[in-house]
Amino acid sequence: MKLSSDDLPMFFTAEHAALAERLRAAAARIAAIEDPSWQATEDERDRAASAALGELGLYDLVVPTGAGGTSRAAPVIASPSVDTRALCLAREMLGYVSARADSILAVQGLGTHPLVLAGSPAQRAALDAFARGTHVAAFALTEPEAGSDVASIQTRAVADGDGYRLDGDKLFISNLGLAEHATVFASTDPTLGGRGLTAFWVPLDTPGVTVRPLTAIAAHPIGALELRDVRLPAAARIGEVGQGMKLALQTLDAFRVSVGAAAVGMARRALDEALAFVTGRVQFGKPLAEQPLVQAHLADMVVDLDAARLLVLRAAHAKDTTDRKVTTEVSIAKLGATEAAQRVIDRAVQLFGGRGVMAGAIVEHLYRAIRPLRIYEGTSEIQRTIIGRALAQGAAR
Repeated sequence: MKLSSDDLPMFFTAEHAALAERLRAAAARIAAIEDPSWQATEDERDRAASAALGELGLYDLVVPTGAGGTSRAAPVIASPSVDTRALCLAREMLGYVSARADSILAVQGLGTHPLVLAGSPAQRAALDAFARGTHVAAFALTEPEAGSDVASIQTRAVADGDGYRLDGDKLFISNLGLAEHATVFASTDPTLGGRGLTAFWVPLDTPGVTVRPLTAIAAHPIGALELRDVRLPAAARIGEVGQGMKLALQTLDAFRVSVGAAAVGMARRALDEALAFVTGRVQFGKPLAEQPLVQAHLADMVVDLDAARLLVLRAAHAKDTTDRKVTTEVSIAKLGATEAAQRVIDRAVQLFGGRGVMAGAIVEHLYRAIRPLRIYEGTSEIQRTIIGRALAQGAAR
């Protein structure tokens, strides 16, 4: 995010301002991964992005210092829990320069956060490798028949001697292809619905585990996970039996507002690209930027962008600085920012005209990258449900 002295007293601390300077310096390193002149495969770009995030110390933001005893001498933000504002700063920068790197960072947090919340001492000690980026994690919640309806998860975990046997399928799991471990949610008692879910820390080289690559519209590592008679020791369980739903929801809640920050970064990039284009493009004898209808588009874009950023900052600040439940504010931020970013990017494509829909154009890339943000970590419809329910319950009281 762009921090100014005016922003600092309202939302940020001096530590966040220092982080913002580090992020500005890091942006060029991350942006180089997306350079089209680099003749690299998508897998090579994924691995380069993951390595850069580790070398720059950004994984510290999603695997907090103290959670796993990280040995990093100078963490980006020294905190025993996720600093939401710091994470939002990082994700806005990453959204601006590389949606791929943004996704990898976020899912590293999702995949390890259940261990931060409820992991055994041995599991938490292993988090240091994830904070440094030498290991990568995935978050295996979604299934072919269980997306927003987490309680309908069908993957089974059956007690087997002194451990468990897992069988099932997970779908749309980001970081597969990079990850060595995944937090897998399975039902130990299907009759209990959501209360029967339990989380497991699964090494992906365990016999019976198969990773099947998938291709999404926006480039990032993603795949399906097949679990066939996968035998795990009891030590692989995260937390208590039946705690899985709580861990899943707490994890999503910890990172959801930062999705809005990534959307803000993408929208800001789209606005910058559009401004540069319409300023230099001459039609009907003058730059497009002097055309009233083009100026109207730009005005709508900047209003959407500023409103989105403020919604995200309000929710992130409240999450970091208050003890009250901020679920509604977080949902408002996630919904408002991702929907606004979609509009901003769509307008940018329109202003580029034919160039905007050519494969390889930055705004075309952003158009594909923004679309998943309105779905993952709670669809826009789910966010509307949360917000609407809160309003109705408040009115009823």
